[in-house]
Amino acid sequence: MNPKLDFSRQTEPGTTVMIPSAQFAVTINLQRELDKSLPLGQKLILVHETLKNYCELVHRVAVALYDPKTDHVSTFLYSSEKDDPIVNYSVKLSEVRSLRDIAQGGSPRIINNLAVLAQQKSLHTQKILFQGYQSSLTYPLYHNGSLFGFLFFNSYQKNTFVGSLLHLIGLFSQAIAALVIQETSVARTIAAAIRTTQNIICHKNEETGAHLGRMSYYSRLIAAMLAQRHELNDEFIEYILLFSPMHDIGKIGIPDNLLCKPGKLTEDEFEVVKRHTTIGLEIVNNMAKEFSFENFPHIQMLRNIVEMHHEAMNGSGYPNGARGKQIPIEARICAVADIFDALTSRRCYKPAWSNEKAFLTLREMADTKLDSECVEALIGNPEKILEIQANFAEDRNV
Repeated sequence: MNPKLDFSRQTEPGTTVMIPSAQFAVTINLQRELDKSLPLGQKLILVHETLKNYCELVHRVAVALYDPKTDHVSTFLYSSEKDDPIVNYSVKLSEVRSLRDIAQGGSPRIINNLAVLAQQKSLHTQKILFQGYQSSLTYPLYHNGSLFGFLFFNSYQKNTFVGSLLHLIGLFSQAIAALVIQETSVARTIAAAIRTTQNIICHKNEETGAHLGRMSYYSRLIAAMLAQRHELNDEFIEYILLFSPMHDIGKIGIPDNLLCKPGKLTEDEFEVVKRHTTIGLEIVNNMAKEFSFENFPHIQMLRNIVEMHHEAMNGSGYPNGARGKQIPIEARICAVADIFDALTSRRCYKPAWSNEKAFLTLREMADTKLDSECVEALIGNPEKILEIQANFAEDRNV
């Protein structure tokens, strides 16, 4: 943990926090619960409930993650007494001066009367004020010396974050940061292990790093657009960004001459290529077993993406002939993202299509091959598509 996460200097001189034996027992019970295989969001709720044993006035705890590739800060987890005012939200750090200053300074920011922000026009500030929160405490989170995200505490009362409470919350902040970093590090370790293998695939065919980057952010965009309708939380959105590039990991088991063939595959050749979905599933299952990831809460999402991204809405896909809602939403999302980027990228057998031409083709495939909701979620955001293409443009024919 970066030494900047030492908040002890924020407490008043000479103040200490005494934990009665009953509350100490609560803390021990909390640790037992956190050691269980629970979703990270549920663990955050448990920590929040324990914190409220010491101070009932901490009404909201939330985590946002920072993506240095795009400079975006995105909502990730929350625990609050009411529905959280800020979900499925992403903004560039460079456009939020207050968060940028916190990140650069490395120290928490305390606002004990949020009314001073009433004139600010930023969406997240207005949502916090509209919800009725009156004080806030924001910590920057670091991992290996780099900005990892932000941790937010809010209260419905003014002047909550004072005195020895700051030291107590500082301790809980380190616990929350450790939980978030631990789980996301596991996910990123899984991704890194598979990505190492996938780099071999990139040398075998035209699935470059840029393709995988675009495809992952298209997937995130689609998931964000469908979040409310399909009740996809911010954790889901973050992990589909992380796992969607792994969709074709099974191609490592397909002969080079088939992956690189410029012409149309024969029926027998196509049957061989189709095996990459089941090979990929075997790779993921073997890695999960070897690296003890089998109980990781989101491993099933990765399995679904790898195995089922070639299933079709009408049941004509592979490997299982699943149809409609039998196909997990993450696989439906990745199918649209993958096909769109394939259409708009240069290949040895075709030039890159324009986005508009690709949109028409996606709509033609909707409800037969592709999920129409996923198609429209992507097509409805042409400006965000252009931004993604600009960020990962090295192999595009533009």
